[in-house]
Amino acid sequence: MASDSLPATIAATGAVFFDFDGPICDVFAGLPAHEVARELSEIVDSYDADLGGKARGTDDPMEILRLAPHGGESVLRDVEDALTVAEVAAVKVAGAPVAGAVAALSAAFASGRKVAVVSNNSAGCVRGFLAQHDLTHLVHEIVGRAACRPDLMKPAPYSLLLTAERLSMAPRDCTLIGDSVTDVEAARAAGAMSIGFANKPHKGLALAEAGADAVVTDMTTVADALASSPR
Repeated sequence: MASDSLPATIAATGAVFFDFDGPICDVFAGLPAHEVARELSEIVDSYDADLGGKARGTDDPMEILRLAPHGGESVLRDVEDALTVAEVAAVKVAGAPVAGAVAALSAAFASGRKVAVVSNNSAGCVRGFLAQHDLTHLVHEIVGRAACRPDLMKPAPYSLLLTAERLSMAPRDCTLIGDSVTDVEAARAAGAMSIGFANKPHKGLALAEAGADAVVTDMTTVADALASSPR
């Protein structure tokens, strides 16, 4: 299922940016996020008990990374390093790519567009997953989070602007496919377009309200739209 604006969005797109966790890979499908979060919270707690208590209040490893700077540079560095190791391990046991993801990547590449993966996950885990599933050749650029700079993760536009620059594309000609409101917010802040991937029933409205240019419920729909609109 797709919103009526999908064909127009695809037609205006010169470069397709794929978020990683959601549209391509369920990163913590095999190594649960709450286990990684517990490990990270223990690192935080070893430096700062009060901050560790806050870290234990979330099952989201990324939220713990966002908390880490409040504990100082050493906390942030250790959390960043541990999270990167966990992500690389997680994608090895994450299973197959998300349904329709390979078709969407293939269609984007075959359509003559630039293709990138732009993620709050580490670039290392993205590269590992793409290589494991023989997808590296379909992607022109990979931009993961800037190490020890959680403030630059989406919804900040930094990673999108960096990707556009590396691909020699104007942000307005780029479209990010993402499954979270922060993806849409990052695209808007960068001056790019966005396609919201509503991979859970409650996400469609939130993505639309955040300003997604189109909303889809499966990646095969994106693949079909790209295949129908070569550059």
